[in-house]
Amino acid sequence: MNAIEIEGLIVDRGGIRALDDVTFVVPPNTVTGLLGPSGSGKTTLIRAIVGVQKIKAGSIRVLGEPAGSAPLRHRIGYVTQQPSVYGDLTIRQNARYFATIYGTGNRAATRAVADVGLDDIADRLVDTLSGGQRARVSLACALLANPDVLVLDEPTVGLDPVLRRDLWQQFHALADAGTTLLVSSHVMDEADRCDRLLLLREGRLLAEDTPMDLRSRTGATDLEDAFLRLILHEAAEVRS
Repeated sequence: MNAIEIEGLIVDRGGIRALDDVTFVVPPNTVTGLLGPSGSGKTTLIRAIVGVQKIKAGSIRVLGEPAGSAPLRHRIGYVTQQPSVYGDLTIRQNARYFATIYGTGNRAATRAVADVGLDDIADRLVDTLSGGQRARVSLACALLANPDVLVLDEPTVGLDPVLRRDLWQQFHALADAGTTLLVSSHVMDEADRCDRLLLLREGRLLAEDTPMDLRSRTGATDLEDAFLRLILHEAAEVRS
């Protein structure tokens, strides 16, 4: 069973078509990258997958259940672009609070904080952290739910290259342990870190492929060039 199955998804927002007939699947235990420029519909698609976005047409199933349904509440984790933790608590206190909610305990909270590289500043208030550090606190708290599917909306924005590398290593470790990850980004050099890619532009899915197969199909040597070739090909088809 695929972790995520989407067919013919259409979403309108403010009278504008945000997603246009999007269809794809996400296999289990993989890291799938959702790539595209700002405004391409990535966040709208993610919101639809986690069940907080009204859709006009199509279907979304996550772990075999309709998106947003009650059985998924404790099986899917969602990290938004804006940190969803408490600024007046320390990193450690946030982690322990969410560990209590999920029933995973203080030891799991300590491990989650260490996994995102914040154990050396665990007693700092979240309000005193940088944007990137706050994003990592949100990720740590999401990991405490031990979700079967983890959806991350641009989790590496503003992070330095070493930390980005470490987080991607953590994502793959989670996939190896049985979690399916969908990670959005507008940074094309992160595409090579993914098992599979979804390339989105202006609400339309241009490609669903592995990095290797995408290069082979387009004849490009790097993925940014492959994306560009897909865009040019689509534009040529429209003109013809």
